[in-house]
Amino acid sequence: MQKITYAVIPVAGFGTRMLPLSKSVPKELLPLGNRPAIHYVVEEAIAAGIKHIVLVGHAQKSAIENYFDINAELDTQLRHKGKDELADSLNWLPDDVTVSMIRQGRALGLGHAVLAAKPIIGEHDFAVLLPDVVLDPFATDMSADNLAFMIDAFNNDSHSQILVDEVADEDVHKYGIAKLIDTSHVNEIMGGVNASFGVAGFVEKPSLAEAPSKLAVVGRYVFDNKIFDYLADTKASVGGEIQLTDAIDALISEYGVNVTTMRGASYDAGDMRSYMKAFVYFAQQQLADDE
Repeated sequence: MQKITYAVIPVAGFGTRMLPLSKSVPKELLPLGNRPAIHYVVEEAIAAGIKHIVLVGHAQKSAIENYFDINAELDTQLRHKGKDELADSLNWLPDDVTVSMIRQGRALGLGHAVLAAKPIIGEHDFAVLLPDVVLDPFATDMSADNLAFMIDAFNNDSHSQILVDEVADEDVHKYGIAKLIDTSHVNEIMGGVNASFGVAGFVEKPSLAEAPSKLAVVGRYVFDNKIFDYLADTKASVGGEIQLTDAIDALISEYGVNVTTMRGASYDAGDMRSYMKAFVYFAQQQLADDE
């Protein structure tokens, strides 16, 4: 099986949870330490072996695409002033990695955003990374853990993979929660390691009493290309949106899907309180590295 080299990052959202910061600056470009949040997400994808990154956005998000371009005028000015090292640091994308943007057109939900990437993804299997979720790059090996592990697991058994992590009782109602086929994976779940096993489905934002587990979807997916067929057939539901979870349920029923337990920590960079905690943590790590 050919290794997955395509990834979709949906960036069309307005970031209402981050207002007023996100009124004029895309939430994905808000800083975590000395880099914007999406920088870490793209670095994670590249470390896992991704070569083609598709940003799904809209007209007001062109600044994100610009971030990954080479600013020739700035580059020339920095090098003229002898700041070659700084100029090199701005042009950090490897030569064999491409970043492109496609418009979602209408705000019809996450499932619709993923489907919008099909003209570029074509017949390839692919990963999806939600930019609101930033995985801790300081405590894990991005070339082997989490997304990289999920891609290897997909290559081994052809089951689409969804990253999950155990959340506190009081947070269960905020997430999509996994219902496992086999509940004997306590050691893997509690061990803080990557492990992949079958999932029967997901329950969206259940109460603690109704939750089938405390394993919440983190925001990393590896999909068989067949997900596009299910997304194309999925009818709009809650809020008039095409739900990715509906297509995942259809994929589970016919082909089976696995969840992968997460290693390390994740941060919700689209929520103000979590974002501020993440900013402090990332800044502390970077300041410590500079000492």
